[in-house]
Amino acid sequence: MADIKSDEFPVWHTPEGEPVACVEKIKVLNENLAELRELAQDALEDGVLMGCDEAQLREVLAAIVAGLVNPYRK
Repeated sequence: MADIKSDEFPVWHTPEGEPVACVEKIKVLNENLAELRELAQDALEDGVLMGCDEAQLREVLAAIVAGLVNPYRK
């Protein structure tokens, strides 16, 4: 995924590469992404304020995302 600024949302695509056209689906995806960003930002700020290494916090957050499991994979 390209660099997305904190106030931007990506163009969502299907597995075939077509843009997702359903407005309600896009709304849900964008709301979910906004919630994740807010929670991740809060976790980063809390960790830094408590004296944790920012680079390690970012690594842990990235590892959480990398470890997500798609339960719908065929």
